[in-house]
Amino acid sequence: MNGDTALLLPVLALLLAGAGAGFAGGLFGIGGGFVVVPALVLILPLLGTAPDQVTHVAVGTSLATIIFTSLRSVRSHARRGAVDVSVLKSWAPWVVGGTVLGTWIANLVSSATLALIFGVGVLAFAVHFLSPRVHDRQLADTMPGGIIRASLASGLGLLSSLLGIGGGTITTMTMTLCGTSIHRAIGTASGMGAIIAVPATIGFMLIGLDQTGLPWGSAGYVNWPAALGVIVTSVMFAPLGVALAHRLSPALLRRVFGIYLVFVGVTMVASS
Repeated sequence: MNGDTALLLPVLALLLAGAGAGFAGGLFGIGGGFVVVPALVLILPLLGTAPDQVTHVAVGTSLATIIFTSLRSVRSHARRGAVDVSVLKSWAPWVVGGTVLGTWIANLVSSATLALIFGVGVLAFAVHFLSPRVHDRQLADTMPGGIIRASLASGLGLLSSLLGIGGGTITTMTMTLCGTSIHRAIGTASGMGAIIAVPATIGFMLIGLDQTGLPWGSAGYVNWPAALGVIVTSVMFAPLGVALAHRLSPALLRRVFGIYLVFVGVTMVASS
């Protein structure tokens, strides 16, 4: 395999991962990390990443891409009047606090442990997509406040920063359980990604500054060339996911995505 071919394969894989992440982000209100992180775990070694740095760079780079995917998706949803800005504002301080804590924890664990955390977390989320009774129930008529909101929002930021995701699944599930329509929940969840991803991306850059074995173009644990490859197609395909979310029932796609998450979760746990 010559040098041009060796470079072309990871670039094409990054563009494909970005397309899947953008589409999934728009359709389900997620940041696309469930697609991007596993893809990066496979692609980053081809770019010269040391084995003991792969998961951290994958998570950090995924978070960087979510900034752009989230902003693109939330603008598309906002034009349809499907974003609850009050929820984003009231949750933001607690989400940022949890994100900072999650980034600190990521700095303490090995790449294998972070991969294990990702795999277990993905399997837990698979239950949400594969169990209609979980996401179709309603437990309240309004969004929680006080200590419940603080706990949920902080946990959302912590878990999302460890998994390299935008927190859309948790946000959507919480809002639908509290009586919000699925379309408004997805639209609002798409905006949560940027609130999580901005501080988390900065955090992963900082905790990786003194690390070795990182691929070219890395700022700490964020590899910007890889992020750019994903972003290019993710911003193009996010509106397509948004359009489908507002036109079709996503029940079948939920199940398909749930099966994908099971596969990814098992693979990541085994590799850890």
